[in-house]
Amino acid sequence: MHKNIGEQLNKAYEAYRQACMDRDHAAKELQQKTENYMQQIREQQEKIELQNSIIAKLKSQLAALNANR
Repeated sequence: MHKNIGEQLNKAYEAYRQACMDRDHAAKELQQKTENYMQQIREQQEKIELQNSIIAKLKSQLAALNANR
């Protein structure tokens, strides 16, 4: 009977250990994906700012052209 309990405890511990490793792996993967997405967001925001700057310059040029007509 004691051998059976010991085997069950070993199996339970191994399952717990594996679950902890899976959890830690998932947490690291989530952290890496979050960092990657944040970097992509920063890059997209920079592109948007550049595009907004270009749009503002073009609007200014268009307004100057329209004023000269």
